[in-house]
Amino acid sequence: MFDWIQEHGNILYILAALSPVSLILIAAIAPLVIVRMPENYFTESHRQKVAKPPHPVYRYGLLILKNTLGSLFVIAGFLMLFIPGQGLLTMLIGLILMDFPGKYHIERWLVSNTGVLKPLNWLREKKGIPPLHF
Repeated sequence: MFDWIQEHGNILYILAALSPVSLILIAAIAPLVIVRMPENYFTESHRQKVAKPPHPVYRYGLLILKNTLGSLFVIAGFLMLFIPGQGLLTMLIGLILMDFPGKYHIERWLVSNTGVLKPLNWLREKKGIPPLHF
């Protein structure tokens, strides 16, 4: 194990440098996403269909952008579970951005954890917005 650390020390330095940067980004982005969520976002047993953008190039371009950004957030959140940062919250934001089968059930499971739901509702209350309902 120590051999691996010595051989890949640069990766650890990069992760250590990215940790505070990602913490600042999450601190800036997370409140915007959480506050804009409708209070009934998690109440339905299945996700409601949203109208798709009219032009296919725009629709698929947006889909690729959202999934790429969401994937980066999920990966960063996973790494933050082991280094300083808001890992679960970062992963939740990544999941919300992405589109894949079963996404809604994973979001509901993650937010049903009181360690996640309580801070989300605290932030919403602080901004004068009703709490998220299940």
